[in-house]
Amino acid sequence: MGVPRAIACLLALVLLAGCIRTPPFFDENGREIPGSVASMEMLLINGVEQSVWIRGRSDRAPVLILLHGGPGASESALFRHYNAELESHFLVVYWEQRGAGRSFHSDIPDQTMTLQQFVDDLDVLVERMRARFAAPKVALLGHSWGSAIGLLYARRHPEKVSAYVGTGQVASMPDGEAESYRFALSEATARKDADALEELEEIGPPPHDVDEMLTSRKWVDHFGGSFHGDLSTGTLIWAALGQPEASVWDLVLFGRGNRYSLDRLWPEFSSLRLMGDTTSFDVPIFFILGRYDQQVPARLAAAYFEQIHAPLKRLFWLEGSAHNPPFEEPAAFDAILIEQVLPIVEQRVRP
Repeated sequence: MGVPRAIACLLALVLLAGCIRTPPFFDENGREIPGSVASMEMLLINGVEQSVWIRGRSDRAPVLILLHGGPGASESALFRHYNAELESHFLVVYWEQRGAGRSFHSDIPDQTMTLQQFVDDLDVLVERMRARFAAPKVALLGHSWGSAIGLLYARRHPEKVSAYVGTGQVASMPDGEAESYRFALSEATARKDADALEELEEIGPPPHDVDEMLTSRKWVDHFGGSFHGDLSTGTLIWAALGQPEASVWDLVLFGRGNRYSLDRLWPEFSSLRLMGDTTSFDVPIFFILGRYDQQVPARLAAAYFEQIHAPLKRLFWLEGSAHNPPFEEPAAFDAILIEQVLPIVEQRVRP
């Protein structure tokens, strides 16, 4: 028997509208935990409505702001799926940056799509979280593209940052892109993969435009430089859609926002060099690197780490990960945040 048209339309609207609530925290008796935070909000940040989820079992826990990858690749639902344990120890702020996910708007002025603007946006968010939760400082967790924003911010505003954690850490984009391409070409040659060789030889070595970069990335992924083991982009999509905060419409927005952001940010981002320049910090620095990361090569991040001067710095290798340690080895990743980073953060935010 067919579904009545009115009900079918209603179901479609539910799927496409996206969710606007995130589940509250309950104790063992089914009562909502006093002082817990579970909210999904749209905040006006430097003239652009931006999506922010805030979750934690205690509003007095240290604030941790997640800086997703991309540009334009919202990862809020993925961190919710794989790393929800962090919400028991931190007050986690899931931020969809301008142009990404629900923060995608087709009328965002192109001239605002710059690294400097994203650092400025982050400062507004940091100030609001500090004021709202009486937090002297916040911790930052940057993944891939987000690691560039996070380090630049930590360098500029150390007085507001308790600690910085980078994963899939950017060091030098020109050098990294060249190394990624060489990895894909070497693997294609060794495996006698005619399709890969044809496409990689056609685009040639970097510098690449967005389409050429995506071609190189496709083969880096295919040869295990983005995910190590069984995880894949498809697995991540299903994991995200399984979260109560996400819907099919979020998948549509992800695609639109990702390409929109790449087209506008890639020329600047692809030329970014932190190695040899951005090396002195007044905050604790933690790198969590996947041993097999060839998308943003971990070898370069480790070399960059050696150049860094900071009051405290620690590097952790995850041996079962490539470019996505939070999702490839979530238990090990969370343990580092909780056992290694949290004590330092608590020391630095204590009045």
